[in-house]
Amino acid sequence: MRSNTKTIFTCLLVLICFHLFGQAPVPNRPKIGLALSGGGAKGLAHIGILKAIDSAGLKIDYITGTSMGSIIGGLYAIGYSGDTIEKLAQTIDWDILLSNQSALREIRMEEKEEYSKYAIELPWRKKRFRLPTGVLEGQELWLKLSELFAPVNQQKDFLKFNIPFQCIGTDIGNGEPVILNRGEIVSAIRASMAIPSIFTAVDFEGKRLVDGGIVKNFPAQEARDMGAAIVIGSDVTDGLLPSQKVQNALQILLQIAFFREAADKKQQVAACDIYIPFHFENYSAGSFQQSDAIIQAGLEEGRRLFPQFKQLADSLNNLYGNTPKALNRLPVQSLHAISIAEIKGLEHTSREFFLHTIGFKANRQYTVKQVSEMVRKAFGTRYYNYVHYHLQQLTNGTNKIVFDVQENALTFAKLGLHYNRFAGISLIANITSRNLFLKNSRSLLSFNLGESFRVKGEHLQYLGKKKAFSLLPSIQFHRFPITTYDGLKQNDVYNQNYFILDGKIQYTRYRKMNMGVGGSFEVIRYKPFVSNDLFFRGHNEFSSAYIFLNYNTLNRLRFPKRGIKIETVAGRVFKQDPDISFYFDDLPVEGVHVATHPYYRSTLHTETYTPLNKKITLLMSLQAGINFNYENNIMNEFVVGGLNKTFRNQITFAGLREGAVSSPSIAAYQLGLRSQPFNNIFVTGRVNAIATDFINHSNFFQTKNFYSGASLTFSYDFPLGPLDLSIMYSPQTKKYTSYINLGMPL
Repeated sequence: MRSNTKTIFTCLLVLICFHLFGQAPVPNRPKIGLALSGGGAKGLAHIGILKAIDSAGLKIDYITGTSMGSIIGGLYAIGYSGDTIEKLAQTIDWDILLSNQSALREIRMEEKEEYSKYAIELPWRKKRFRLPTGVLEGQELWLKLSELFAPVNQQKDFLKFNIPFQCIGTDIGNGEPVILNRGEIVSAIRASMAIPSIFTAVDFEGKRLVDGGIVKNFPAQEARDMGAAIVIGSDVTDGLLPSQKVQNALQILLQIAFFREAADKKQQVAACDIYIPFHFENYSAGSFQQSDAIIQAGLEEGRRLFPQFKQLADSLNNLYGNTPKALNRLPVQSLHAISIAEIKGLEHTSREFFLHTIGFKANRQYTVKQVSEMVRKAFGTRYYNYVHYHLQQLTNGTNKIVFDVQENALTFAKLGLHYNRFAGISLIANITSRNLFLKNSRSLLSFNLGESFRVKGEHLQYLGKKKAFSLLPSIQFHRFPITTYDGLKQNDVYNQNYFILDGKIQYTRYRKMNMGVGGSFEVIRYKPFVSNDLFFRGHNEFSSAYIFLNYNTLNRLRFPKRGIKIETVAGRVFKQDPDISFYFDDLPVEGVHVATHPYYRSTLHTETYTPLNKKITLLMSLQAGINFNYENNIMNEFVVGGLNKTFRNQITFAGLREGAVSSPSIAAYQLGLRSQPFNNIFVTGRVNAIATDFINHSNFFQTKNFYSGASLTFSYDFPLGPLDLSIMYSPQTKKYTSYINLGMPL
């Protein structure tokens, strides 16, 4: 830490003058500026400095910040205390905030299955697929900033905040720093933290801006230029890497990008009277999973600096009189009377669709959280890339709400990669287009190209004024090898071809539940690839009608931490039309009867996730399937095994491979604990048990009535999707088996 001799000398000099020329107070109290650097997650350490300043009673007169420093500094400037900012930082879901995703519970039920499923999504714009200006738009980040800065959403001059404030952006057109001190505060802060190629650029006051840290990551001189006589600077940046540590292309690009900022930093440090450097060799800008440890490091540094801040505050109070301490600097947040809405940027969707989607009613009062929920409803339709808003006060005392909308391209190409031992390696490709055939619709075509083949076509048509009803016809074809077992011993390998034509009409309520009716026509064909003793070949086809109910409040698709998911179906399978032949040692077997009579069928799948603390989540699931009156029927059994669901009628089970058990009646219960020791790294332990043949039993598959098993999984969540490395064990097989899965299956 740099010595504060300069500050103390100034205070002593003023104190001598005070005693020489009498007891009259010197009128001009020296202003104190606070400069907070950028640094991503490391910037959370600034909170400890703010808390020490608050505890010391030191009055800050100006604040400047860049990137994360602009968020922390902006909150402090409008009136949040250091203690309040700490509590906010500890409760924020950084994974959602710093992503392109909204919480899964905000997405329409019809869209949840496809949401955030693919590693790459390319929009079709101007006759070709294009890359965005950054990976992250950060819709939830915009909303969280809008909520936090709501008390000043009508104050467009940042110098009129409780503490005058400005932050720094970089003009992408000329590479020059831009001082942001007026306009929309949320847009200014979002621009200040728009790291190139990570966050999208922000259009602000006629300029396209990116992260101010590129050219001025530590704006100490700017605090002095605002009028500060004493500047306190908190700096969490590490500077340039030593040349021997620059070992890959990304590090080289970042090193070059920050050459100019590194040169500027020397001047900024010289502008500080109290310079506070943090050294975070073990943390990076993305270490938000270690936010508690970073905040704690800031608190420890704040406690160390407290005597120095206290001495400075007391000296100034002795010289210039006590500064009245504001009990609550934050402006009172009230209801907003909104009389009219303006939507900018609509092209493919209508004003009526947008307003009906969000449920906006004119001439009503709204809280900022209610407005955020309206925005999430619009974003959850997947028609919009982002929805931002601000309020404009009208002469009659009410407000106009202005929604700034960027629609998603109507067509996207999506790519992913999937591998597990059962399905093999596959490229997952998808084309999704909206309003292709009719308005208010979504059509998609998906392919699984690899060792197994799968194609799926689907059309979703919203119906009604509020789009609560929808029609969903679909067609699928799967071809993959499946191994059958006899008493847990591998028996035959079949090539299974499966075709389904399905249609349903559904009603969606509150984005977390839908229900409806449907019908399907299915064809299943088995052809032996490797056979032993008794085997069969042929096909079966049947139609069915069903009702269904789905409920989903999970907070994310991958590694959810909280929420419930329920999927249940009940229906009737009508008379079948099988054409199946049985063989023993390649010789036909006569007299084997395959039933064709109808039967009832029901399935249930539930998952619950309960956070025990920030690092550990309790997992529970129940899977069940019953074919009633299923006697001598075939090709519609429930199939047990595997940790990831990849095919029809599958019951996942820790301890057994896919296809290890087949039965017309199955119930499985699983209990697990998931820990997240590091960012994007998870460790999951599972135990489960399953009961089979408790209502009907199969005449074609020999199974026991009870199985148990366990697994331990190490997972890494990275852009291609989750990578799972598992060890499984079942007492019934008395074998340990490995299981690998990469990505999300189609």
